[in-house]
Amino acid sequence: MVPPAPVSEPPAPAADPGEAPEREDREDREDRDERPQYVLPLVVRMERATPPGRTDALETSARAVLTLLADPRVTGADGEWAERVAAWEDARIRKVVRRARGGEWRRAGELPGLTVHGREAEVRVFPPVPLDGWPKDLAKLQVSGTDLEETAEITAPEPGLPVLWLNPELEMSAGKTMAQTGHAAQLGWWRLDEAQRKEWAEAGFALAVRTASPQAWEELVRSGLPVVQDAGFTEIAPGPTVVLEGGTRYCPTPRLRRP
Repeated sequence: MVPPAPVSEPPAPAADPGEAPEREDREDREDRDERPQYVLPLVVRMERATPPGRTDALETSARAVLTLLADPRVTGADGEWAERVAAWEDARIRKVVRRARGGEWRRAGELPGLTVHGREAEVRVFPPVPLDGWPKDLAKLQVSGTDLEETAEITAPEPGLPVLWLNPELEMSAGKTMAQTGHAAQLGWWRLDEAQRKEWAEAGFALAVRTASPQAWEELVRSGLPVVQDAGFTEIAPGPTVVLEGGTRYCPTPRLRRP
């Protein structure tokens, strides 16, 4: 079964989630709504004195999602997380980012999951949980207000890396944008064979997140590259948020033609 395009928020009653049309038709969407629903929790460490840079957090969130998908507890036939991930992908694919510091972060680290480090950012990803069954130490963490500033100059992406291009017309909190970059990375993962996945994993899932120029965004959206479509339940209206452009070294999915 081909998984549906991911969304980051639970659906409103009788609302269409607005997932990418190439992933599923309406009948399939309705069928997925009737299945048990799960969400992938991500927690970003946000200490008061040392918050991470925004782009670093966005890239680390994407890498955290990929790290979980590649973990033997997911990929192994008898992996302890495999059944939950399969159930999550069979229904609506949701990710929610919460923030923690101090004791909250330490308690979150005691729950089963994986912590991925960026230059400054730390993001812990957990196996999917039922929408109404969050562990207590995660359920009480804040979702809203997760915003970050850049702490370093953002340069052009390193040649050969896949790039997750952000919609320049949107204003999203860092937390919501982290969920969107996680979605885009997952779209790339689905398109790779086992050898390509292994090579990317061995490189620590190297990737870049950048904001496209308005002109480039129009070209990216029309190009046929994988596009994350947000359902529009929080912060923004429904529509495209991130386009995945494949790399030449890792994640060799489609990319724009360049001179």
